[in-house]
Amino acid sequence: MRLSSGAGIGIGFAVLPLITSVLGASNSTCPPAISYTADFEYTECRQDSYYGRILGRERKAVFRDTNTPQYCADYCGRSGYPWGGVEAGTQCFCGGELDGGAVTGNANCSTYTCSGDASQECGGQYFMKVLKINNPLPVEKVDGDVKRQPLCHTSPLCQHAVCDTSLPIADRIASLLSEMTLDEKIANTVNAADGVGRLGLPGYDWWNEALHGLAQAPGVKFNSPNGSAFSYATSFPMAITTGSAFDDLLIGQIADVIGRETRAFANFEQCGYDFWTPNINTFLDPRWGRGQETPSEDAFHTQQYTKQLIPGLQGGLDHPEEKQIIATCKHFNLYYAETNRYGENYNATVQDLAEYFNPPFKSCVRDVAVGSVMCAYTATYGVPSCASEYFLQDTLREDWGFEDPYNYVVADCGAVEYIHTIHNFTDTPAEGAAVALNAGTDLDCGFTFGTYLNESVINNYTTEARLNQALTRLYTGLHTVGYFDGQNQYANLSWEDVDTQDARNLAYKSAWEGMVLLKNDGLLPVAADHKKVALIGPYANASSQMQGIYAGQAPYIITPLQAAEANWDNVQYAFGTGVNGSNTTFFSAALDAARSADLLIYMGGIDSTIEQETQDRKSLLWPGNQLDLVQQLSELGKPLAVVQFGGGQLDDSALLANKNVRALLWAGYPSQEGGNAVIDILLGRQAPAGRLTTTQYAANYVNEVSIFNPDLRPNGSYPGRTYKWFTGKPVLPFGFGLSYTTFDLSWCGKPLKHSYNIRSLFNKRQSHGQKPTPLDTLPFVTLSTTVKNTGKHTSDFSALLFLSTSNAGPSPYPNKWLASYARAHGVAPGKSQTVNLDISIGSLARADGNGDLTVYPGKYKVAVDNDELLTAEFELVGDAVIVDRLTRQGVYEYTVPVHYNASANLV
Repeated sequence: MRLSSGAGIGIGFAVLPLITSVLGASNSTCPPAISYTADFEYTECRQDSYYGRILGRERKAVFRDTNTPQYCADYCGRSGYPWGGVEAGTQCFCGGELDGGAVTGNANCSTYTCSGDASQECGGQYFMKVLKINNPLPVEKVDGDVKRQPLCHTSPLCQHAVCDTSLPIADRIASLLSEMTLDEKIANTVNAADGVGRLGLPGYDWWNEALHGLAQAPGVKFNSPNGSAFSYATSFPMAITTGSAFDDLLIGQIADVIGRETRAFANFEQCGYDFWTPNINTFLDPRWGRGQETPSEDAFHTQQYTKQLIPGLQGGLDHPEEKQIIATCKHFNLYYAETNRYGENYNATVQDLAEYFNPPFKSCVRDVAVGSVMCAYTATYGVPSCASEYFLQDTLREDWGFEDPYNYVVADCGAVEYIHTIHNFTDTPAEGAAVALNAGTDLDCGFTFGTYLNESVINNYTTEARLNQALTRLYTGLHTVGYFDGQNQYANLSWEDVDTQDARNLAYKSAWEGMVLLKNDGLLPVAADHKKVALIGPYANASSQMQGIYAGQAPYIITPLQAAEANWDNVQYAFGTGVNGSNTTFFSAALDAARSADLLIYMGGIDSTIEQETQDRKSLLWPGNQLDLVQQLSELGKPLAVVQFGGGQLDDSALLANKNVRALLWAGYPSQEGGNAVIDILLGRQAPAGRLTTTQYAANYVNEVSIFNPDLRPNGSYPGRTYKWFTGKPVLPFGFGLSYTTFDLSWCGKPLKHSYNIRSLFNKRQSHGQKPTPLDTLPFVTLSTTVKNTGKHTSDFSALLFLSTSNAGPSPYPNKWLASYARAHGVAPGKSQTVNLDISIGSLARADGNGDLTVYPGKYKVAVDNDELLTAEFELVGDAVIVDRLTRQGVYEYTVPVHYNASANLV
């Protein structure tokens, strides 16, 4: 059946009626107008949702005055899509396949008349009138997926000044904004941006995720079935696991692959060009449900991780105006707990702010030029993060230089809404939207900007000029990834660049490199004479469980059971108990399997049912009855190894004290190659060299430290936080990790001079006209260490260098702090490698009473590893020098009445 619009004409994508800012022939990429009329048929009414994907990876356009089924079908067919759909009167969707949404009665798609012809019906609220297009124009595709065309290569947008490449990009974006109404502008300040259909500007979904590989998100589409084009992407281990490798080169390689694969998906409209990753909040509290997303509890380690990750994702540092994808460092600033995350206020000391909370974000913005920053749910000093001029303007933009025209701030999802509804910082949602926009939030993940900014502008709470500034940042950001003009360097990335052999090899390497040996009484590596193996526990046959949160569809997942069966002829598997199980029904089967075996391997720990976004842990103990089962297994008197999965550390005191538990290996979330990596470590094909990146506290820690207290420094009965300040005795310390071999370390020559004049450290010349190098990033010294393998197994070695002082700067003095690290690879027995440990001037600095990072005179000690395998001492003399000043808070004038959190410490 053929349907016709009331207008009776075909208005394909190239001939939509527009009569403003026309370029004429000045844009050579503008395609000629071709008469096209879609031949389509209405098939059914399907229920949609806010983030529905009824038509697969959809393109959305909003036609406020012209939408009809024919108009929408012409728009979609012109772009090569075989499916279209109209919804809510003005919305038009295009896609490659029917993929979801329940079929409903036609009446649900008859509640809205079409904006272009009131006599026709254009769907309902979240009900789509689905259109099958029989004659879509031929375009470049991969397995039916349409390749995204630069917008300025499509009509009608190409006819406008925004596509005149002879103009500066600032003028081009300004011309685009000049053609948009206030309502159209506001509709594009939210994550599910409408675009402007009448201009040929399609909708764009800013919510894309890629924490450890392309992940499920509203803007991301994995095709089905698994195995078809764009149906999966490489799934790397979680950040807490890769961070434990202490291998900066590895992090950069992982980022390279994630950047390449996500851009390949983006090129075919399977996702957007921007990604809300990485999470660089430090793992401050061991209960934090999202700690698994982060590499470390240590700020310096997180800085180094960030410096490797961002360039890999975005495509390097040389041309930030031409990116592979846009990365987003989140969540700025204090955010380390899920408990009351939407409304909590934190009053960090200025010393902790400067030394601990700020540095990862400072490095992300100042040192590696991230494109975007996400502000957090929480408040600091009484002001919600997304309404904080102190953080978003004074610190981020003015002091750290986040002022390029393509730099923008996005609010975490719902954070703008919660300024009014949970923080009660303003009296109305329109006022909340205004203070967020005025403070420097450019994009709202949520509905508040879209619903209330019109009222904000009308009432002079904010201005259209500030709205234009936000949109300019957003569209200029999209310009850096070729959204308007295309980008030769990355445009050809395609499905063949996903899940390559090098990506698979890297997924395996990153899984085993991040594993940490916590105990070994000679059982590991497993001897060849063990023929019958019992594999027991909730992770023994785990698949997606090993991915952790913020994961996508993996090409495959090797379970521990699969890997074990590939290496032993006789493997008996028993579930035993759940991660948080209380039922002992399956204990007997597990014990029977154990009795018939000569090697027992228990695989358990915690997973996303225990730790995840919105859910902190209440206890640091092993959950459920897992330890009861391990105890019964240990009483059988057979060799027993325990493999511990999960992000947050558990109190392993019982396992470490149980002599019948011969070995304990922490595996984190190893993802798609997890099974192979675990079994190869146990068998000795790979030797563990990972180190804990978080302190393993005793279970009573949760009773000593409130989750809401951000203070790191100890005070009275308060024991402090992280290895740097904690005054108690940890079960296992930060940086702990055993090996299958032994190493001997020695300095290469004399490592340090006896003393250094502080002022002389800054006599480094810089090239004329060169951007000044921040003082805290200047080099101090490189210590070269010879690492000799004196044992019997080839192994990597992770060298961690700590600094300490007892008289430099203000008291109290830290226990020690990480100043450098490096990983030696594949050191064979009897062989040596040289490891270079670079120390920057910033690593010498401590915060003064104003939060200014200062290099102080005094005596310092360097030590390699917790066991102090190597030490050296030096003294700094002369006057103290400030190397980085903490941003001072100003007096902020709001356009509306505001109400500071009652617990705020307005420093």
